[in-house]
Amino acid sequence: MMTTPQMRMTTTEEYYIYDEDYTGLPDTDITYATPCNLQHSWQFASRFCPVAYSLVFVLAVVGNSLVLCVVKRYRTSRDSPCSFSLTDTFLLHLAVSDLLLALTLPFYAVQWAKEWVFGEVGCKIAGAVFSLNLYSSILFLACISFDRYLAIVHAFTAGWRRSGYHAQIACAVIWVACFGLASVDLQYRQVVKLPLSEMHVCYRHLSEGRQVGLQLLTLLVGFTLPLLVMLYCYVRIFRSLCHASRRQKRKSLRLIVSLVSVFVLCWAPYNGFRLTDSLKRLGAIRESCSLDDALDIGTFVSESLGLAHCALNPLLYGFVGVKFRRELLEMWKGLLGSWGFLGLDGRGQSQKRRRAPGSFSSESENTSYFSVVM
Repeated sequence: MMTTPQMRMTTTEEYYIYDEDYTGLPDTDITYATPCNLQHSWQFASRFCPVAYSLVFVLAVVGNSLVLCVVKRYRTSRDSPCSFSLTDTFLLHLAVSDLLLALTLPFYAVQWAKEWVFGEVGCKIAGAVFSLNLYSSILFLACISFDRYLAIVHAFTAGWRRSGYHAQIACAVIWVACFGLASVDLQYRQVVKLPLSEMHVCYRHLSEGRQVGLQLLTLLVGFTLPLLVMLYCYVRIFRSLCHASRRQKRKSLRLIVSLVSVFVLCWAPYNGFRLTDSLKRLGAIRESCSLDDALDIGTFVSESLGLAHCALNPLLYGFVGVKFRRELLEMWKGLLGSWGFLGLDGRGQSQKRRRAPGSFSSESENTSYFSVVM
């Protein structure tokens, strides 16, 4: 999904402009009438991207691994599969998607710190895995909001639409559709040596028209449509809670505003830079060296901010749940008990009391204010 800075390299005879994907890698070249030396952008990327990607990698791996551990523990501790809700299914797929996305970041951190050293097959696979999970992560967020909308606004009529069968179908459709979008990376990613440098890079080589088309498609599928779905669902959810207590409404509103705000703050800057780049390619905005330098640096920063969303998702969609936190606490107690701490046995204290059925991502499937967003 990510398609980032366009960077130009300067020689004594010709000046080139390079259109890049999210790794800041050249796609096409056209002759510039005036020299534009964007070494500043490359130097900024070599300092900023390895640190940013490494930080997101650590936080996302830890957070999403905890979500998967809690999900596995929750499922194996209950005899009835019906206790695993529709939202839990989407949350599970979201955690897998975010985890796989985070696992690709060390490759690109190495590229910016040194160069691409993983071969052309590794370039294609890493690019495809990155795009696949970036698309799917955002679409699963939209699915979670839509499921909460059905559970709260249409609680008495949406039962048949919220079955496990429909959840699996929805997840399968998302994965297949995202794989189709990611196939662009399998076909067009290459490893090349940059001009005026010994650095080898992995990039997606597309014509100008295809690059613009892909950027506009990702803007639509990866931001605009999910945002509209989230806004519609959460506004309807909040309106349906007008009869709830004032305390519940306040907390629900804070959670809803937090989810939408974090999504917008993380992804709006990146998509704004991509839209500006597309308009420039289409001739709607006049090109200049200062504009392209600003687009380069702005895209590097904004793409890292967008990637940080996969590290925030466990906090926003998992740890906010009452039963999720309870399961996590009991998991840690059991772990400490297996190590001989707290005087617990390997199973922990959680086995001594009966746990009520229900979704681990909410206190109650339809009535708790946690279920508004979970």
